[in-house]
Amino acid sequence: MIRYILVFSTIFLLVSCADNIPKPTEEKLKLNQKLFAEEDFYILLALRAEELQDFMSASTLYNKLYNRTKRKEYLYRGLKNDISFKNYSLVLKKVDTFLKTQNDDKLIRFKIVALTALSKFEEAKTLALELVKVTKETNDYILVSNIYMQLQQPELALNFLEKAYNKEFNELILDKIVTILVDNLQREDEAIAKLELHTQIYGCTQYICLRLAKFYSDRQDIDAILSLYLRLYENFKNEKVAEKIVQIYLYKKDDLKLLNFLESSKTNDKILLELYTLAQNYTKAYILANDIYLKTGDLNYLGQSAIYKYESTEDKKDKKLLADIVKKLEKVVLIEPISLYLNYLGYLLIEHNIDINKGIKYVKSALEGEPNSVYYLDSLAWGYYKKGNCKDAKKIMNTIVKFDGNDNEELMLHNNFIDRCLKN
Repeated sequence: MIRYILVFSTIFLLVSCADNIPKPTEEKLKLNQKLFAEEDFYILLALRAEELQDFMSASTLYNKLYNRTKRKEYLYRGLKNDISFKNYSLVLKKVDTFLKTQNDDKLIRFKIVALTALSKFEEAKTLALELVKVTKETNDYILVSNIYMQLQQPELALNFLEKAYNKEFNELILDKIVTILVDNLQREDEAIAKLELHTQIYGCTQYICLRLAKFYSDRQDIDAILSLYLRLYENFKNEKVAEKIVQIYLYKKDDLKLLNFLESSKTNDKILLELYTLAQNYTKAYILANDIYLKTGDLNYLGQSAIYKYESTEDKKDKKLLADIVKKLEKVVLIEPISLYLNYLGYLLIEHNIDINKGIKYVKSALEGEPNSVYYLDSLAWGYYKKGNCKDAKKIMNTIVKFDGNDNEELMLHNNFIDRCLKN
């Protein structure tokens, strides 16, 4: 199977290499004034036959055009269609007829195509070597290399591919070199070195850098993969590449670099928001949560922006500030009665003596969803304390101690106030 794939890849390469035969458009075929009345009509018929992949009919039409005009463009086009129709014997017959009276590099390439397709590799090699000595063209070096691969001589194939690469530094030629080095010669380190050198000189294209990334992934070289993806993202701003960068930073638990990347790339605001929260950077968290809410309309982020706004403000007793935050949280819990926001809203109403009874009601609603939450129980105890019901407040605090919270500074402060209340 591999052999046939290589044969036909060679065929198509040769067809395309035939001095870059123009694409089948009427304008390119009609290079000069038409030589007979029906020339345009035959061109249109031939182009339509090619479009329908009726290569035999297209070849017949181009042959008629050539016989009437003697324009070689029609001859080449006819041969190309013969190749597509796999009529290799006919190609050899036509080409040999013309080569008796003239030397034509394009026709020689068609002959090499046909010989290769017919597995006449030695004859094809001899002809290809003679051709490349004269032309020294990139595609002819590739042509010789492909024939050597058919002959199972990868070292010689590699030699000609490197000559082709050194003329144009084309990444597709480099990819062929890498394939031979890895699959046929088991020289993976050399292949990686060539890819790295190419990226350093000519930049990190998506094709080459993703090829490199595959090698590093197989070797589980996380730092090398990350470096490649960062270079790729810098050049192309690809979202999928950004996702991989985020995944690697998360795997490495490098929150600082991940945060810097997300701030500069703005590719994953949700993870960035989590990082701001972990770092207790509530000012940036408030701004970002509000931006996400405005973009998505997700009330969850409106709730978060309200909380982070309160946490980031030094003057937490500012009435205007409190009114704005309470209003936002009330809007959230009206539609999305999430325990987190119910408790936070309730606690603010209690702590700032805005509406203690209403605050207790919100906290109790939060506890319906999470009855064992230490923080929600603390909010309820604080509400009872604010109402002077220190006995019930203490009962709740005693329950909290059984769960957790002995080292929570705010919780211990509340407990001390409640104890003093009971003594008085």
